[in-house]
Amino acid sequence: MNRNSLAQAAPGIVLCAAIALAAIGLQMLEEHLTGRPWLEALVIAILLGTAMRTLWTPDRRWIPGIGFSAKTLLEIAVMLLGASISFQAVLDAGLGLIAGIAVVVALAIGLSYGLCRWLGLPKRMAVLVACGNSICGNSAIAAVAPVIGAKPGDVASSIAFTAILGVVVVLGLPLLVPLLGLSLTQYGVLAGLTVYAVPQVLAATVPVGLASTQIGTLVKLVRVLMLGPVVIALSVVTRRQTEGPKPDLSLGRLVPWFIVGFLGLAVLRSLGIIPEALLKVAMPVTTLLTVISMAALGLGVDLKVLRTVGGRVTLAVTLSLLALIAISLGLIRLLGIH
Repeated sequence: MNRNSLAQAAPGIVLCAAIALAAIGLQMLEEHLTGRPWLEALVIAILLGTAMRTLWTPDRRWIPGIGFSAKTLLEIAVMLLGASISFQAVLDAGLGLIAGIAVVVALAIGLSYGLCRWLGLPKRMAVLVACGNSICGNSAIAAVAPVIGAKPGDVASSIAFTAILGVVVVLGLPLLVPLLGLSLTQYGVLAGLTVYAVPQVLAATVPVGLASTQIGTLVKLVRVLMLGPVVIALSVVTRRQTEGPKPDLSLGRLVPWFIVGFLGLAVLRSLGIIPEALLKVAMPVTTLLTVISMAALGLGVDLKVLRTVGGRVTLAVTLSLLALIAISLGLIRLLGIH
């Protein structure tokens, strides 16, 4: 980012940082009054940002910084998280989990697509909803849309509801821990398989425990990597006309830089190359960047858009998500994850 871009982004970044600091302050107040943080700062930041966005629409002065905080800062935070994670967590859960993730994604796409078509959604819209729910939300929708020639209206509707439902999942999924008696590892796997975005896994798992955050993030990253094969498969199946725009199947699009960075830091951590002193600095920075990013994500969620999203889309996305949760719980039981 050059100096001019940074100057343009500064107001929005400051706004997100202010919301993040307010969220951290509220968490500290919770701890003082009740002895524990019932809502973590990450979740509070999402709620504060969402409330502000619903009451107020940011103008062009704020948008560059909000976008930078929601995307770039988020990606940096996810990359840095790799320094605290060892691949031993996946090995402890079982190598069958890797194959299981691919199976879950395939089953979820097929089932979601079938539900969407049963509810009368057009084929392209059904593909967008299925891939968004089953892989990584907005990122999957954005990657798949040009490959299948989706209409802008279909893309907008899919992304709008996915953004709102993603926040609902982050806030509601931890309730399944006491309801279903899930262990930290089981919940981490469930979160990694069901939460839409990599950073949202942090918000959904940090309140539960570090073990859930570690395994959840790794599972989610493996799930995100499924986007590459899915996009390539769709490009072959749809057989788009040669005169149409070419889908971007570059490695950089299919495997984002921050995932490469995350995996690289995780390898270094697993090999014991990263010193503990550096980790003590990296983790607070990661947490702060994540809270700022969650505030930015909240500022991008306008609850009023529910009025513009059709009932069939709402029902299709919701049922697809419930199906994904059921399939994920089935995998956890099948693999005997404890």
